[in-house]
Amino acid sequence: MELVQSRIVTDEVPRLAGFYARLLGAPVALNDYYVEVQAGPASVGFSRRRFTEYRDDDGRDPAGAGRQRRDEVILDFLVDDVDAEYGRITALGVEWVMPPTTQPWGNRSMIFRDPAGNLVNVFSRPGPEAD
Repeated sequence: MELVQSRIVTDEVPRLAGFYARLLGAPVALNDYYVEVQAGPASVGFSRRRFTEYRDDDGRDPAGAGRQRRDEVILDFLVDDVDAEYGRITALGVEWVMPPTTQPWGNRSMIFRDPAGNLVNVFSRPGPEAD
């Protein structure tokens, strides 16, 4: 089994997909229903809620409509140099949760929220000189 995509369900597909296309520097054809943004060997997908949730013939959600939002998910993106990306990502107008910080396990990481409030972690691993 291989993970090939993480998908975000949203009713603002063009806005959110456009943000990730700018973040990743990836060309995309935007539309209102479903968009994939390539992110290395995997992609980040965006689809409208009405095309993602199952409804029975009576229009009911048998899985339990009205449920609370699930636990948050964090999308992790690996870069060569977190500090070099900080200014570029700041220019996208993100809400910072954590500025570039060296984690106890050695990764350099920064966390922000995308326009829909989802958490995004951009990190770099320590180089061989850190050993």
